[in-house]
Amino acid sequence: MAAITVALLGGESSGKTTLGLALTEQLNALGVGATLVPEHLRAWCEREGRAPLAHEQVAIANEQNRWIEAAAHSGAQVVVADTTALVVAAYSECVFNDHALLSVSLKAQQQSDLTLLMGLDIPWQADGLFRDGPGMRADIDAVLRRELHSAGIPFQTVYGSTEARLQHALRAVGALLGRQLAAHNQVLEAGTGQWTCENCSDPDCERRLFSGLVSRHPA
Repeated sequence: MAAITVALLGGESSGKTTLGLALTEQLNALGVGATLVPEHLRAWCEREGRAPLAHEQVAIANEQNRWIEAAAHSGAQVVVADTTALVVAAYSECVFNDHALLSVSLKAQQQSDLTLLMGLDIPWQADGLFRDGPGMRADIDAVLRRELHSAGIPFQTVYGSTEARLQHALRAVGALLGRQLAAHNQVLEAGTGQWTCENCSDPDCERRLFSGLVSRHPA
């Protein structure tokens, strides 16, 4: 059986990584083999210590696609993609006025079985890296919605606390698996086996979890 790919889309500080970690952890706890594909753009920025230039966007988008494709053949039942090349393409448009990546990124996006768009109802938070602000987050959201609608790619928008978003995601994944999935009332902090507050939005905590995930991801 081919892996189900769940794509999490959204601008910066919209909750993609938090939901991705929680969803992957919970699926595994429920006996559904799941793997999380981290955001290559963020890993690239952390490694290089800067934001990418316009001509570097293509390679970043291609590598994101490669990571997702590799995970889909890893034997997991569900692949949770922290983001996809479509987000890279949206950044290219908003930052560089470059639309070249949109077409190929939409073709890759159509391969996802479930697309979840992060709502903008959570506060924007700086993380000490390369986040540009709530205005950029809203601009990315607008491009993503426009492109998904124009390409006829179905998507669901998730809102609320981490717990509410997790429950929404589990219901959507469960529908694809043909079984009901429900989370506990608290969210497990990924990789620790310890319960954590569902409203935790500490960017340093998120960055530690993300960095640990990238370090385990095959090159």
